[in-house]
Amino acid sequence: MKPLAITDHSRNQAGLTYVYPVLSRRAGGISVGINLNPNRACNWSCVYCQVEGLRRGKPDPVQIELLADELRGFLLYALSGDYPARHVKEAKLRQLADIAFSGDGEPTCAAEFAEVVERVVAVMQEFDLIGRLPLRLITNGSMAGRKKTREGLATLALAGGEVWFKIDRGDAAGIFAVNQTRLVPETVLRRLKLCAEIAPVWAQTCWFAHNGKEPDRAAKEHYLALIQRAAGFIQGIHLYGLARPPQSPHAAGLSRLPPETLAAWGEEIAAKTGVKVICSP
Repeated sequence: MKPLAITDHSRNQAGLTYVYPVLSRRAGGISVGINLNPNRACNWSCVYCQVEGLRRGKPDPVQIELLADELRGFLLYALSGDYPARHVKEAKLRQLADIAFSGDGEPTCAAEFAEVVERVVAVMQEFDLIGRLPLRLITNGSMAGRKKTREGLATLALAGGEVWFKIDRGDAAGIFAVNQTRLVPETVLRRLKLCAEIAPVWAQTCWFAHNGKEPDRAAKEHYLALIQRAAGFIQGIHLYGLARPPQSPHAAGLSRLPPETLAAWGEEIAAKTGVKVICSP
């Protein structure tokens, strides 16, 4: 296995179908990813998406026992010996940081989502990781009202898990431009509340330049207005920039913002909404 790097989140690092390690800026170390969309199908098509060959669609049926066996085997390997030291150059990131439902598409689109969460928690219990290693769902929130999603969230919450919920822009036009989906802020808030009723929720926001310019003042004000309405039921915001080249056909003109620009925007969000902001350029 080649060294893990923030600039490379390929899903085949371990040669497995569902389980893959990546080095995560936001998690602060090695994230053990659970990819329920190995067919690279997603119901959104974000312009900054870094999945090569992404297509619109649903995941194939999940082989739950194979996933559990892969996770068990990888944890045996990663928790023994000097795995972090051998695979991570940056000393401060040489630790397992979380187990995260993420991958090549929206995890909650999987029909087996609730059953998968249950099996992942069971494997974590085998390794005495509940309360020691965070369990996270990284989601666009589109399936928040679905019964199976809520069942999975309840299991995740009982295991001390949390949700990272995508909110990239605060108005319908901005959401469509960035996420290629038709949503209004009220729908985003409703789905966010549904998640927050069950598990702790962080917003996660990708902020980037387009044709060399950061989002304009109107885009910022729309975003601030949405976060102000959500401030009472989110834990905070993970604000991050582009770390890997986007693969979307709509990515022309996108670029990373200077770290100081992103940091200043994070400070403004915190000052005007009272919400904690963690910035990862």
